[in-house]
Amino acid sequence: MSMDTEKVEAALAAAAKVTQATKENKGVEQVQDGEEEDKGGAAAVAVPAADEAEAEAEAEAEAEAEAKEKKEEANGGKEVKEQEKEVDFKVFFNKKKYDVSFPLDSDVGALKVHLQPIIDIPPAMMKVMIKGLAKDEMTLRKLGVTKGTKVMVVGSSLNDVLAVNTQPTPQEMREAETATKGKEKESSSREKMHKKVLDKGKPEDAMPGVKGAREPLPKTPLSGMLNKAGGKVRLTFKMELDQLWIGTKERTEKVAMSSIKNVVSEPVEGHEEYHIVAIQLGPTEASRYWVYWVPAQYVDAIKDAILGKWQFY
Repeated sequence: MSMDTEKVEAALAAAAKVTQATKENKGVEQVQDGEEEDKGGAAAVAVPAADEAEAEAEAEAEAEAEAKEKKEEANGGKEVKEQEKEVDFKVFFNKKKYDVSFPLDSDVGALKVHLQPIIDIPPAMMKVMIKGLAKDEMTLRKLGVTKGTKVMVVGSSLNDVLAVNTQPTPQEMREAETATKGKEKESSSREKMHKKVLDKGKPEDAMPGVKGAREPLPKTPLSGMLNKAGGKVRLTFKMELDQLWIGTKERTEKVAMSSIKNVVSEPVEGHEEYHIVAIQLGPTEASRYWVYWVPAQYVDAIKDAILGKWQFY
């Protein structure tokens, strides 16, 4: 082999080494670039992962807030429903019974307005009795109204008031005067039947009488009175039952007030602070039950309770 040929081959070998070295260097650079790209990709992936965790935390917080808000709304709704809860009870007026439903937390003033179209009595002329006189500002809950509670109402219509306040004509006044004179001449106190009882004198346990006074019925029964036979008698007014209990030593007779036809009275002569009261239990005057030494101040209240008429006290 000539020297020229050897030189050419050596040059080619050297060129081949340079080429190989260049390829290796490029491979290293590509690997490094790949690693950098991988690192960049990992970083790119890490950023969205952090954002997603933050978003999930925000979503959970919003869900908790929404749940809390719904719970508060639900509790508020329960309170509203509790306040709007109605109670069923019975109203007694003028010997009639009405079934009424009304919010438990509403007051008596609102109840009167509710009852006006039912019983045709203006609220201002209405009194509500729930274990005594109920004030307008008191709620049914405070008054202890429950299902089936009996509520008494007394009152008068405008027509009733106008009728009471109407000035009598001269003719009516003359007729009334004549009737009064006739009654004076025929005083029951002088009749033999009544005189026999009255001559025994006022019972020792008679309740105090007040002439010319008008008072509502006491909470206790009226006692210390006598019947036609001269026996002790007491009157108990069960307004919630619409009954009058006539009690004697032997028995107690429970009479429906709606069955009583009339009640009349007359002062005891010489003791005008007491009256004789006749309670007509049947269709004729022969069925009158006579009661003696009734305190005068309660006579009108007795008539009102039995006959269902309104009187201003």
